[in-house]
Amino acid sequence: MTTLTGVDGTVRPLPGPLAEAALVVVDVQRSFADPAYLPWLDEAGLAAVDAAVTRTAWLVDQARATGVPVVWVALEQLPDEPWGTSLWLRGLDAAAWPEAEEPCVVGTPGAEWFGVAPLPGETVVPKRRYSGFLGTGLEAHLRGSGVTWVVAAGLTSECCVDGTVRDAFQLGFRAVMTSDATAAYDAQTHAHALTVLAENAAVVATSAAVAAAWAHAAAAPAPQPVAPSTAQPTAPPSATAPSPSTVAVAEPIPAGRP
Repeated sequence: MTTLTGVDGTVRPLPGPLAEAALVVVDVQRSFADPAYLPWLDEAGLAAVDAAVTRTAWLVDQARATGVPVVWVALEQLPDEPWGTSLWLRGLDAAAWPEAEEPCVVGTPGAEWFGVAPLPGETVVPKRRYSGFLGTGLEAHLRGSGVTWVVAAGLTSECCVDGTVRDAFQLGFRAVMTSDATAAYDAQTHAHALTVLAENAAVVATSAAVAAAWAHAAAAPAPQPVAPSTAQPTAPPSATAPSPSTVAVAEPIPAGRP
């Protein structure tokens, strides 16, 4: 049996068959990852983001190598559809929106992938809000592809990755949050995001643990069908075989809950 080891040391069965897994990469875009777009971020924060992008790219390679589909979620803000509550929360004037520093506005370089990118044929899901599921086709795509569990990577751990993982869990997908292929802009916020998700919505594991589980599941031999027996049943020496009209039929045993 393939297992997955969480960052807390807990070993549990893989959330589902490898054929039912997907890697969901969230918002690894210039506005959130390119140092040129983050002049306010300190050295430690930049290093954390760089490490998360590097691990995300590595995990994408491992997913492709083991046949796990990669689904890309990207923030794409429409310039003529400002998100009013976000502007309100940030104290910005809707009349002046979008300002030059507004992240991931469609048609601007900030919306481009950074450090990792989809291959032709991989699914890209545009979103307008934090969660990759809100108002998008992500749920329908995953269900239509037979996906039952997802691994999340990307930026940022406390915001768009958090929103996507929580919604995945609430919609019935088993969720794994990568601890090192995600990041926030400071270590304390990242650690808090992982703690809260581990308590409420996801197994938290390193990208190496996830990749090892994928590789083990991919290498495992497929179960072989059991050939039906051709032997004829015989009655015990001390028993008399009943005639067909008197054979008792056992009540079916109820199947266990999934």
